[in-house]
Amino acid sequence: MGLFLNFLLVLGIGINGVCGSIPSSSLRKIDRINREGPYVGIIVPNSFEMNPLLQSPNFVAHHNLPYFDFSGRRFRIGRLGTEKVIIVMTGLSMLNAGIATELLLSLFKVKGVLHYGIAGNANPQLQIGDVTIPQFWAHTGLWNWQRYGDGPEDELALESNGDYTRDIGYLRFSEFNNSTKCNISSENLLNNVWYQPEEIFPVDGVPEQRQHAFWVPVNTHYFAIAQRVEGLRLGACVNGTCLPRPPMVVRVQRGVSSNTFVDNRAYREYLNSKFNATAIDMESAAVALVCHQQNMPFIAFRSLSDLAGGGSALSNEAATFAALAAQNAVDVLIRFTSLLSS
Repeated sequence: MGLFLNFLLVLGIGINGVCGSIPSSSLRKIDRINREGPYVGIIVPNSFEMNPLLQSPNFVAHHNLPYFDFSGRRFRIGRLGTEKVIIVMTGLSMLNAGIATELLLSLFKVKGVLHYGIAGNANPQLQIGDVTIPQFWAHTGLWNWQRYGDGPEDELALESNGDYTRDIGYLRFSEFNNSTKCNISSENLLNNVWYQPEEIFPVDGVPEQRQHAFWVPVNTHYFAIAQRVEGLRLGACVNGTCLPRPPMVVRVQRGVSSNTFVDNRAYREYLNSKFNATAIDMESAAVALVCHQQNMPFIAFRSLSDLAGGGSALSNEAATFAALAAQNAVDVLIRFTSLLSS
């Protein structure tokens, strides 16, 4: 990356100080940042979740170059404990998360990516404030919506071209109709949607030759380290209101992401029963997919802020405990980073 940037610097200065859309001054800053690398990349969805990290005494901003602004993103440079880090806020949604991750990995010398934030909960065995560390992530918002009248035995449009598949399984809307006759669901014009894997183009693959990925694993070494965080003591109270038990850190099997804020009990229960999903969010799978394509170690920490769709015996909603959940996620991130150094 350093040699490439040096080449761009030479080329850019010769063309009115600009190389493509990147000013030569920016290229010099990127090169300067990378000379002090490699870094651990930290990706966070929004300022509400980022501020507790920036305000932590464990984070120390770089004394000369505390941040670098590029393409609408601010990359914050510093140290978290003994690890050199670059922190970037993505903004809401899979698109923003994917763009921010790609920029981070393309511009800077990064050795691994840590992602954290709050999430909805699909597993009623866990409670608000628990921090989940899924082993696998999937994007559950890429659908093939089947026409009315077709069913599981009918080929999907463009399936024969290899564009779509019926391997993953489908959501049949009639199974969630409110009224039934003789315990048999009536038909629903929304019919079925089939979940689809993402098309990916790994850096070590053949350009334009697609591969597919649905369940994306986190880095096995990172996941093993995460086991040592499971005993971490987390916050349990907000303004005198406390959770029934102290929140815990738990490694779980699966988390799912899509461009959908899930506040629906039926769909939450479906995601849990269909995919054994715990954390539900709008960014993690995008970060996972980009890191997977780039062969970059990755792991995510998602603190549960509510039981998606309600129905919890605790009756605690995100508005009450969101700040606590965000702080718990930061505490887990800090502890995990310290273990990386050791």
